[in-house]
Amino acid sequence: MGDPHLILSTSLTPKPSPRNGDDYAQRADARQLASDIALNQALPSDWVWAQMAQARYREAVSKLIMPAASSTAKNWSAYRRRFIEPIRIRAGQAFWKTYAKPLQRAERVYGVPASVVAGVLGVETIYGRQTGGFKVIDVLTTLSLDFPDGRSDRSAFFRRELGEFLKLCAEQKWNPQSIQGSYAGAIGWPQFMPSSIRRYAVDFDEDGRIDLQNSPVDAIGSVAKYLADHGWQSSLPSYYSVTAPSDLASLNKLLEPDIVPSFTADEMKSLGAQLPPEALEHPGKLALVQLLNGNGAPTLIAGTQNFYVVTRYNQSSYYALAVIQLGQAVSAP
Repeated sequence: MGDPHLILSTSLTPKPSPRNGDDYAQRADARQLASDIALNQALPSDWVWAQMAQARYREAVSKLIMPAASSTAKNWSAYRRRFIEPIRIRAGQAFWKTYAKPLQRAERVYGVPASVVAGVLGVETIYGRQTGGFKVIDVLTTLSLDFPDGRSDRSAFFRRELGEFLKLCAEQKWNPQSIQGSYAGAIGWPQFMPSSIRRYAVDFDEDGRIDLQNSPVDAIGSVAKYLADHGWQSSLPSYYSVTAPSDLASLNKLLEPDIVPSFTADEMKSLGAQLPPEALEHPGKLALVQLLNGNGAPTLIAGTQNFYVVTRYNQSSYYALAVIQLGQAVSAP
């Protein structure tokens, strides 16, 4: 693994202003980063530099990584309609039918429900239809060396991912110039970052190589392993229905930890939340998760540890509930 504290020695020098399509071959900061990556990842320095020197600045990446401008409040109902909709459901049902056996095998091996795995792949890429059209080497170099102003600087994260990507290419014998992904550098059906591929991806189709771009079976096993390694507890639900307490102080206390399970069912009940009988028997802690609906009443659920695990894939309660409900829709008889 690369050094998590990797910092460019040239990070305080003024950055040039790149133009779209400029390569990094003449950039001193790029050469320094290549040297750091080669050292930290135990890679040949000439090879690392040869790859990075071919990378090009992509203005579109700098724009897309910025937070989306929004003049409207968060709206779970609208978010849900984006993902639990006819195109994804039909694609998901076809995927479920085609890959029923590996989905069931992943559930047996990792304890993660097949429906949740299917939900992740549907929300991420519509079952492999939209995996991204950017060269990953361009994306990661752009975001490492020319991260845009105007938002919290994440260039250190992308420098680490660039190192992980080049190490991954060396390990898997990939040509770094041929791998495509999203505008953030995520790759394949499950949209794993390079570090996640190295850490969690598995050869689930047992053909001797890991291929998240072309093997749905590898993607199935890798998503299941990712969720299992992040703490999925088999045979437990991901959330329960809940009615919020009428007392504002109690409601605020329950909402304060956000998505982190922090209250037993009895504690939630003592604060005035109403839970169904099965939730009152839940063995672990729960979180009162609130999803806003614009100017309408919010949606509330009692999230379990498993709901929290889905947010480790994407740190959003809206994302997690969309994954779970899409999976339920595509797996329904």
